Amino acid sequence: MSFTEFIVSNFNEFLTYTGFANATIPNLIMIAVGAFFIWLAIKKDFEPLLLVPIGLGIILGNIPFRADAGLEIGLYEDNSVLNIFYQGVRQGWYPPLVFLGIGAMTDFSALIANPKLVLIGAAAQFGIFGAYMLALALGFEPNQAAGIAIIGGADGPTAIFLSSKTAPNLMGAIAVCAYSYMALVPVIQPMVMRLMTTKKERLIRMKPVRHVSQTERILFPIIGLLLTTFIVPSGLPLLGMLFFGNLLKESGKTTRLAKTAGSALNDIVVILLGLTVGCSTQASEFLTVNTIYIFAIGAGAFFVATMSGVGFVKIMNLFLPKDKKINPLIGNAGVSAVPMAARISNNLGLEYDRHNFLLMHAMGPNVAGVIGSAVAAGALLGFLS
Repeated sequence: MSFTEFIVSNFNEFLTYTGFANATIPNLIMIAVGAFFIWLAIKKDFEPLLLVPIGLGIILGNIPFRADAGLEIGLYEDNSVLNIFYQGVRQGWYPPLVFLGIGAMTDFSALIANPKLVLIGAAAQFGIFGAYMLALALGFEPNQAAGIAIIGGADGPTAIFLSSKTAPNLMGAIAVCAYSYMALVPVIQPMVMRLMTTKKERLIRMKPVRHVSQTERILFPIIGLLLTTFIVPSGLPLLGMLFFGNLLKESGKTTRLAKTAGSALNDIVVILLGLTVGCSTQASEFLTVNTIYIFAIGAGAFFVATMSGVGFVKIMNLFLPKDKKINPLIGNAGVSAVPMAARISNNLGLEYDRHNFLLMHAMGPNVAGVIGSAVAAGALLGFLS
């Protein structure tokens, strides 16, 4: 073999390893989807902390390469770096750590001051059980339907936690769907809230939230942990870490731990979680009919959850005295997208009355929704185990 033939032969062999030689139309579609997610995050400011890692992860997961080369670079190839990172998703390590951070950052004072707001958070979970029934009707197995249904809680970590145990083959689609709808909260919820409320209802002013003592704030995570985990022990990984993080925050003696859990640790976990969830959407696994069904069910569940929260407040107001009525605009906050849903309640309230601040009131059902979705996930997991 001449030197020229040697160069040509090896160059041709090299070309078979390039992405250009192995690219498929589905790969290119998913890369475009990843780029679109990044555009939404940067240009439209749709939850950039979520969509930038997920968007780049989608691109990473769909870079074409020669599958039989044994390069150990793909997410689903044993011993690859991405596969090692992915264990936190597949084994369910990341979601409890995210809940630890949420607990360390969350102020439950609004819920403690007005405990009846927990009912709004509970009502919003109808989206989960409505989605469960719809998924069963579409032919999904009960365990798969449970993983899909949790999308209705607008809680990405909970969706990953449950689907990793009940529907691991659908986890990529479920996770991307859950985080996508979380990012679209500012688009979806306001139109539902306007549709279901009158101008008079939107102008309802609620009494200021009462002061909550430090003793109450310390007792809440302990009592909350005992009540919820005695009811649904299978929700212990999520609920335990949520209330542990909150106890770190409220004890007044572990400020450094609370800051670490709510900032550096949480940021690291969100980076790894978003990136690996995005990478799990390889075209061969993601572009299926089931994915279309999952996104359709998720959209329906999200609408039902928002409508249930707003509608339940309207029902509550029928039985409350005039001076204690609740503004239905905080009903949307029953989903567990914290604090996005509460901000929407506040912004929409200010749109109709620039002196009507609903943020602290909306935080009550919002944090109740976090607890509610974890309890619902635990109930589904316990029922199907």
